[in-house]
Amino acid sequence: MRLLVTGGAGYIGSVVAARLVAGGHDVVVLDDLSTGHADAVPPGATFVHGDLRTSAAPVLAGGIEAVLHFAAKSLVGESVANPALYWSHNLGGTLALLEAMRATGVRRIVFSSTAATYGEPETIPVRETDPPRPTSPYGASKLAVDTALAEYSRMHGFAAVSLRYFNVAGAYREDGLRLGERHVTETHLIPNVLAVAAGDRDELQIFGDDYPTDDGSCVRDYIHVTDLAGAHLLALDACTAGRHAIYNLGSGSGYSNFEVLATCREVTGAMIASRVTGRRAGDPAVLVASSELIGRELGWRPERDLGVMVRDAWDFVSARKAAR
Repeated sequence: MRLLVTGGAGYIGSVVAARLVAGGHDVVVLDDLSTGHADAVPPGATFVHGDLRTSAAPVLAGGIEAVLHFAAKSLVGESVANPALYWSHNLGGTLALLEAMRATGVRRIVFSSTAATYGEPETIPVRETDPPRPTSPYGASKLAVDTALAEYSRMHGFAAVSLRYFNVAGAYREDGLRLGERHVTETHLIPNVLAVAAGDRDELQIFGDDYPTDDGSCVRDYIHVTDLAGAHLLALDACTAGRHAIYNLGSGSGYSNFEVLATCREVTGAMIASRVTGRRAGDPAVLVASSELIGRELGWRPERDLGVMVRDAWDFVSARKAAR
């Protein structure tokens, strides 16, 4: 199958593209490299440097059969500071993609949505039936895309699946190919902890130790990027004309910030200096997903635990540091 992966030079998109190439698909990666890296495009994939508004239509006209859509701005803080950028890129860019798909007769799409669409949920674990209440322009723009996909499915017969991720971690390694997190602005906990272990940061900040959890720190649901990629392959096969499906992707259990720190210390053998600071505004005490729906309908289950995520991420960080 000839597939378009938008944002396929980014962390998650590159891993999914690599899995698709390994599965024998003909993969085209479209990325503007604003946050992605050209060397993350897996061997065997065709790379097109461009954006959704100007490049999607000609790429789609080249025999594309389905789209996996990752291209997005994804920093919550930046979205609060510059909401117009997020509405323009995440919603506007996606609408341009959907119109190009409609014009070229491509109807199948798997969308990289987010748990940020739920905002601060009232019940745990979070289920797909819980009301979306995004608390940032980032989450709101992603929810708007989910709504657009539902409408394109209803009106134009699109076959669409939105996958709402919780916290993605780990790295992918296959036949010498290594793909992992290397964001210019890093907001994720595990790579920030490992940056201290690698000597690239002085200390880790833990935001709050007075939450109503077992150790007082926030609890989050983590999922390995390779397990996440597997869900995309299943979703691609499950796309049904006229239907927009939404699935959560998480482990169904959570790890506290202090548990993540302890696991990173164990894996790296480093002390990893840390300092507790005040809570961040808007941080819920616990965010854990129910993935029962995708398990029941598509047979997906996460296979890799926190220890594996940290070991794989540390191998990636260590390999890149050794290559400098």
